[in-house]
Amino acid sequence: MIGGINVEKDKQLGVDLYQDVRRCKDICYRYNNLLPSDDENKQNILKELIGKMGKNCTITQPFYCDMGYNIEIGDNFYTNHNCVILDGAKVIIGNNVFVAPNCCISTANHPLDYEQRNKGIEYAVPITIEDNVWIGASVTILSGITIGKNSVIGAGSVVTRNIPPNVIAVGNPCKVLRQITDNDKYEPNI
Repeated sequence: MIGGINVEKDKQLGVDLYQDVRRCKDICYRYNNLLPSDDENKQNILKELIGKMGKNCTITQPFYCDMGYNIEIGDNFYTNHNCVILDGAKVIIGNNVFVAPNCCISTANHPLDYEQRNKGIEYAVPITIEDNVWIGASVTILSGITIGKNSVIGAGSVVTRNIPPNVIAVGNPCKVLRQITDNDKYEPNI
């Protein structure tokens, strides 16, 4: 087992996930070591790294992922510093999604049985984040989760179950606090 990848099992299946992970880590290293103002090279590296990326996407350094090619991002995406996406399975992110600092989106999972876990067995389950979602600082989203459109996930939450559309959800484990209503509209006095 190397870096969470069962190399022997991958060879038996005719795939080399270790090489995919290693390639991805090298690309992340190049990305994270660019000058923050080097927008042209940042976009070129992201096109090489991310499977599908819409228009107007900003991924603030540092950023880490496992495969890169399993990530699909819509238009107008923003993530702040220290985003980690463990994309052993698909991670589909809609349009107008904002991610605060220090968030982890993890498709990875391991068996509860220690004997299976000790054999290096692991699996990944896709994650979907629908349009117009805001994810607060230091949120963890676990495998198999769907976050419904227009929802807000409060800072520090651990999302262990699906979140419906149009709600504010918070906590560990993350639970729906309430619906988002017209009373939540805010117009600053400028």
